[in-house]
Amino acid sequence: MGGDRAGEMRITRFLHNPKVTLGTMMSAARVRTCSQVGGRHVLAIQDTSALRVDEKGVGLSFHPVIAVDANTGATLGLVDNLFLTRQGGEREKRKQRTFEEKDSRRWLSGAESASALAEAGATCVTVVEDREGDIYECFVFKPANVEKLVRAAQDRSLVDGGLLFAKAEAWDEAGRMTVELPAAPGRKARKAELSIRFGKVEIKRPKHHAASGGLPAAISVTLVIGREIDPPEGEDPALWFLLTTHQVNDIADGRRIIGFYRLRWTIEQLFRTMKTKGFDVEALRQEQDGPLEKLVTVILIAAIKVMQLVAERDGETKRPLHDVFDPDDRPVLERVCQTLEGKTAKQKNPHPKGSLAYAAWVFARLGGWTGYYGKPGPIVMLTGLTQFHAIKHGWSLRDV
Repeated sequence: MGGDRAGEMRITRFLHNPKVTLGTMMSAARVRTCSQVGGRHVLAIQDTSALRVDEKGVGLSFHPVIAVDANTGATLGLVDNLFLTRQGGEREKRKQRTFEEKDSRRWLSGAESASALAEAGATCVTVVEDREGDIYECFVFKPANVEKLVRAAQDRSLVDGGLLFAKAEAWDEAGRMTVELPAAPGRKARKAELSIRFGKVEIKRPKHHAASGGLPAAISVTLVIGREIDPPEGEDPALWFLLTTHQVNDIADGRRIIGFYRLRWTIEQLFRTMKTKGFDVEALRQEQDGPLEKLVTVILIAAIKVMQLVAERDGETKRPLHDVFDPDDRPVLERVCQTLEGKTAKQKNPHPKGSLAYAAWVFARLGGWTGYYGKPGPIVMLTGLTQFHAIKHGWSLRDV
C-alpha cells in the first residue's frame, strides 16, 4: 500500500498512532454523510460480515451501517461501523445474558446511530435489516425518529393465539409487482412476478423474555409478504416476510416496502467491493485491537467511494463532486483530466466539471479503462482512485 519502504512506515505510524482513533474516523465519515441527507427519505442499511472468523464462528467481524437514498438508490455514505470479537462458547450462555450483553445488541446500536440522520434533516429514516435483525427488543427500544424494516426470521406467536406465517396465508392478495432478482449462489438473475399481501399483526413477547426488562406484552407491526408466482422449473420461489413499523395502507405502500428491502442488496455490494472483488480485506495481516480495525475502517470508507463512482459512471443522477470528494480535489482532477483526454469525441470527458460523473471518468481512465469497451467496474475504479491519490500527494508538494 505504501509503494516503498518509506510509504510502508508512514502507514504503519498512522495505524499505530494513539491519536488516530476509530471514533474520530467514524465521526468524520458520519458528518459527510449527514451533510447529504437533508430533505431525503434515507435507508440506513446494516449487516454483519466476517473478517477473521474460523469455521466455528470465532474471530473478528465488522458491522457497518450505510445510508442509501430510498428513492434513487444512491449510496450517500457511511453512518457507523462496529467490530465484534467472538470468543466461542457464547451460544451456550446466551439465555443467561441480558440483551445489553449480547452481540445482537449491535442491531439496536446501528438504529441508534441512524437516528443522527433524522437529526440532520432527513424527512424519514428507515433502518433495513436481514433476518438477524428480527429481535423483539430492537422493535421495542428503537429510537422514536426512525422506522424499522426487517425480514422475519421466526414464526412468532401472535396475541390472537395464531402464528405469524399462518396468519399471512389467510389474507387476500392485494396486488402484484415485477422485480429483478439479482444472481445469487445457485440462482441466475431473473425477473420475478410477486404476489403481495399485507396486514397488521400483534406479536407476543417471547416466553423467555422477562417483563421486568421493560418489555411490553405485545408489539403491533405491519407484515408485508412478497411471494413469487410461477418461478422457473427447479427454482425455489422468492419469498419475503417483511416486518415494519411503517404504515401500509394500500398496494402502493406494499410495493414501496418491498422496494426498500430490495435495496438492502447495496450492503452486499459493499462487502464484495471490500473483499475479493476489490480491496481483498480478508488478506490483511495487521494486529487486532487497533491497527487492523483502523485499516478496515479506512477501507470501508474508500469502498463506499468506489461504489459511488461506479454508480455515477453514466452521470444519470447528476450528483455533485462535493457529495463524495473535498473541494480542493477539483483543480487536481481537472488538470489530470487534460492529460487523459484525446482528440476524438470518445476520448473526451463527456460530463460537466464539478460533477461526480466527471471524476468517475477520470478515475476510470487512470484505472486502465480506454473509453471504448464496456463499462468500468469496482476494480478499475479502485485502481484509478489509488493512482489519483498518489498524484494528489505530488500536487500538494509542488510548492514545498
